[in-house]
Amino acid sequence: MTEIDRSTLFNEIPVVSPDAPFPGRKLVRSWLVPLCGKRTLQPIAMILFDFMLFFGVLGGTVWASALWLKIMLGMVAGFIIGRLFILGHDACHQSLTPHRGLNRWLGRIAFLPSLTPYSLWDIGHNLVHHGQTNLKGFDFVWSPLSVEEFRALSPARRFLERIYRSGWVPGLYYFIEMWWLRMYFPAKTYMGARRRSFFWDGMLVTVFAVIWMGVLAYMAQITQQGWLVTEVAGFLVPFAFWNFMIGFVVYAHHTHTSVAWYDDKVEWTRAQPFVSTTVHLIFRFKIGALMHHIMEHTAHHLDMGIPLYRLKEAQKFLETHLPGRIIVQPFSWKWYFKTARLCKLYDFKRRCWLDFDGNPTSKPLAGGAPRAV
Repeated sequence: MTEIDRSTLFNEIPVVSPDAPFPGRKLVRSWLVPLCGKRTLQPIAMILFDFMLFFGVLGGTVWASALWLKIMLGMVAGFIIGRLFILGHDACHQSLTPHRGLNRWLGRIAFLPSLTPYSLWDIGHNLVHHGQTNLKGFDFVWSPLSVEEFRALSPARRFLERIYRSGWVPGLYYFIEMWWLRMYFPAKTYMGARRRSFFWDGMLVTVFAVIWMGVLAYMAQITQQGWLVTEVAGFLVPFAFWNFMIGFVVYAHHTHTSVAWYDDKVEWTRAQPFVSTTVHLIFRFKIGALMHHIMEHTAHHLDMGIPLYRLKEAQKFLETHLPGRIIVQPFSWKWYFKTARLCKLYDFKRRCWLDFDGNPTSKPLAGGAPRAV
């Protein structure tokens, strides 16, 4: 982006008062056009670098002698899976490079360590989640239940919902509700459409998993180690950590006492919730940068075409020019577990969060508009 573009973007576009009507997604996206330029070599280099890290750390899980070090390296490998997934996520949005065909292949490759079938993620994420964010009945990602829905569940299902919403096991929610049921050879109940690409993408990640586990078993044999420990440290721990990571990220992006959910499409459309249904989490120690800036999530939801290597600047623009509308949350485990304690069920009429007994735990959001944190 040229210096002229920067001057226009940050200085010539007016700041919208918090009391003024939302200017509209189309107009705001037009302001961000200078930040939508895509590169080719940079994202390819990023994918290659992260794969080098991934395979290097996996090798460390084999060669390390101490069990604690094997487990630690397995967790690091899980974090790198998350980095690769974020790159694949951008490719699936067609925002990683300017080339559509290249994006599809880069996305499939970057998704392999997370065992994510590309075409099924494309449907569930791009069309459903982004197209109807926080609209119940359409967006299924961490969609809260009403009191009536919760009480109508079986005792076993209510118990599972309590576990999901405890804050301790977000990875369990992602593994069961999103990956197992909706992405890994999903039943017709969860994915009515049938496409050849769904099957072949499922086979692709399955073959990768078999090769991954097979190489670990072979390495265990030639290094004279127990195969079970090798598989746990080099496969199970990374995959479990990845599930925890993505479950946590998606939960924290869309669950907040200042985030509104809707069960009526007319009201959802009227509210124009393009910047009010996501949270910008701010981490210390540059953790956001280590996660390829996916935490600058408001900008990403406003315009999926903004590449991850430009999200930081786009998020800064939104927070500067739309003051009071963007939910900015400094991260702490205290805040996270408080949110998990408060956000159990949802009252869609008053637009407030409830506990499992139906007691309000947050203030109603008038008109669905969020309060600045």
